[in-house]
Amino acid sequence: MWWKEAVIYQIYPRSFQDSNGDGIGDLEGIRRRLPYLKSLGVDALWLSPFYKSPMKDFGYDVADYCDVDPIFGTLEDFDRLLQEAHALGLRVLIDLVPNHTSSEHPWFLESRASRESPKRDWYVWADPAPDGGPPNNWQSFFGGPAWTLDERTGQYYLHQFLPEQPDLNWRNPEVREAIYEVMRFWLRRGVDGFRVDVLWLLAEDLLLRDEPGNPDWRPGMWDRGRHLHLFTEDQPETYAYVREMRFVLDEFSAPGRERVMVGEIYLPYPQLVRYYQAGCHLPFNFHLIFRGLTDWRPENIARIVEEYERLLTRLDWPNWVLGNHDQPRLASRLGEAQARVAATLLFTLRGTPTWYYGDELALPNGEIPPEKVQDPAALRQKDRKGEHGLPPGRDPERTPMPWDDSPHAGFSTAEPWLPLNPDWPRRNVAAMERDPRSMLHLVRRLIALRKDPGLLYGAYRTYWAQEGVYAYLRGEGWLVALNFTDKEKALPLPRGGQVALSTHLDREERVGDLLRLRPDEGVVVRLD
Repeated sequence: MWWKEAVIYQIYPRSFQDSNGDGIGDLEGIRRRLPYLKSLGVDALWLSPFYKSPMKDFGYDVADYCDVDPIFGTLEDFDRLLQEAHALGLRVLIDLVPNHTSSEHPWFLESRASRESPKRDWYVWADPAPDGGPPNNWQSFFGGPAWTLDERTGQYYLHQFLPEQPDLNWRNPEVREAIYEVMRFWLRRGVDGFRVDVLWLLAEDLLLRDEPGNPDWRPGMWDRGRHLHLFTEDQPETYAYVREMRFVLDEFSAPGRERVMVGEIYLPYPQLVRYYQAGCHLPFNFHLIFRGLTDWRPENIARIVEEYERLLTRLDWPNWVLGNHDQPRLASRLGEAQARVAATLLFTLRGTPTWYYGDELALPNGEIPPEKVQDPAALRQKDRKGEHGLPPGRDPERTPMPWDDSPHAGFSTAEPWLPLNPDWPRRNVAAMERDPRSMLHLVRRLIALRKDPGLLYGAYRTYWAQEGVYAYLRGEGWLVALNFTDKEKALPLPRGGQVALSTHLDREERVGDLLRLRPDEGVVVRLD
């Protein structure tokens, strides 16, 4: 199946390439950059939302699931992008946002018109608590209660994100069928699948029970972390909904043309892997981000990989992620030297890797002055510090792609919607193309190397995870050794072999029974 051998490349459309001079990236801009993606060696692109939207959450508040927002172009632009991507052998996945709509979506406007509306039950409505307040203690991901009072009808509606993003009621079969028709609309146009937004949140407790307190929560931490989310996350009904979505995908699948579901799911491994059995091809595995990059030690990374591999059945296919549009940049978390080591890890583990645009340049988090903050999460929680003391907003990892050293980095002819990375005159695609040892060339080499059958399908086995070095075997013919430190290390090998690739891009040599690793070096060895 194509998605097992694929490298998926995530594009945040606002920030990839502007084609019309308004400072915001668009579909035509992405189309013009398809040759770059082909040259990088990726197999599929995933597009974050481009649907018609008031842009309260930059497209994750959908007002029309079956049209393109004018900011990004037209349906014809999308069709042209899809056609040219397919002509280059690139698959296209698009974001599906089934948990909630915009408060300006016609469905919600009709739902809130009156309690007798035929679409009233398309959203989650509830009477106030006895004191007139919200029905329960559920908290929004973006801060504050997950309920907003509609004064005209006297009931509260649920929104796990912004008040402008009311939650759909997935218990209603009409809602589910409406979303499945949205899927069919895009599948008929030829998309190769969906990345499904917040898949694990589709159902919530029917009785709307209060969630218990979190004993580990402390003042200053995330508001939503006050509670354990027993009644708003990973409810049993969700698996049936996922299975129905899979049936829709299977309607359009054929050998070599399988349509794939990638699910956004932030859960511990024992819960995450259940989504395979429900029908999700690739339940996103974010554990390298949340348990790995926050504790970057060989022993910890080995535990993360081994636990995942142990829980997978022979029918499940692993996947790995190092960054996305909601998390601080890889290079800012680890530094550029260890970002190279992490990239080697991602592309040599068993399973499908997803790569975030710009990480092949080791882009750092952007520097966003207070007056240029765009992210609604940051604007609502501006007094809170996030992980590692970073602000909770997502603007820093969404800055425009720097293509060259021309004005506005070749991204646009106008000032971009977010500031460019501060070092864009030297950290851009054109400059890195000219440097044979750049991160860009490393990623390209890693993607090409990953096509070897032993690295695609060979079994995983931990070989070494101590003293600052993590090494593992892939099948019978490959060993990957990663130095997590800034000191030289020596690793005994099971047998000799040939260095196929170093993160320093300066050695391809025979090695015997001892491999010497330089500081911050990752090495892939083809064993004899």
